[in-house]
Amino acid sequence: MLKGAIHIHSTYSDGEFTLAELREVYCALGCDFVCMTDHAEYFDSAKTKSYIDECRSLSDDRFRFITGFEYTCDNRMHVLAYGVTSPVATTDPQKVIRHIKNEGGISVIAHPMDSAFEWIESFEELPDGIEVWNSKYDGRYAPRPGTFRLLARLQARKPQMRAFYGQDMHWKKQHRGLFNIAECKSATREEVLAAFARGNYYAVKEKFELPSSGSLSEDLLAQFGSVNQRYARKRRFIKQAKKMIDRVGLRVPAPLKAQLRRIF
Repeated sequence: MLKGAIHIHSTYSDGEFTLAELREVYCALGCDFVCMTDHAEYFDSAKTKSYIDECRSLSDDRFRFITGFEYTCDNRMHVLAYGVTSPVATTDPQKVIRHIKNEGGISVIAHPMDSAFEWIESFEELPDGIEVWNSKYDGRYAPRPGTFRLLARLQARKPQMRAFYGQDMHWKKQHRGLFNIAECKSATREEVLAAFARGNYYAVKEKFELPSSGSLSEDLLAQFGSVNQRYARKRRFIKQAKKMIDRVGLRVPAPLKAQLRRIF
């Protein structure tokens, strides 16, 4: 079993860590692999080559980067492409999902907005998974129960769809405590993606072990919902306070902003 972190950004797009720094950080956390998903719109062919080459040069038998992209689609929907770094000439999420499939990657709808659930359920081309807990978007303490229920409804049509648990790492002071444990012999792209496709992995977050099926008890979902709502209210208050500060022309001190990122 190998430990990894997924949905990670670097200075190649809008992250604060270089790839070399990410290797150091995640090796210290005991990870065997990291799945990179820098934003595709930051790349041309030359930069993509540099990205792939640097990830390869920083990988060895101790630790591996698996390159991938995050594609921005219509209506602010984001689709993660684990293992795929090729350009797409469309912002239609279903066509993007099809592209990822054709390239041999794993497609995951990232941090789906509640308002997009009905639209996603209308898709003919479903992804390989839904990101049911994004510890940046949902918060570090608990995911949204509705995202697990969305996945369950989609699984009625595509039983092999999986639950994905991503850090969405951007900032140096951001919480990074959500990991994936994959059943594979080595951390190669092929082995890790195969484990994701088969559902041979689970997520760990402190005392919780969360299955690739996304099947949780109603009691746990209710517990998550209560915690998520409590911290969501605090986050909304902080955002409103920041807007008021911005309107009067003040700036939030960088150390305070960094501390808030660590907490939430």
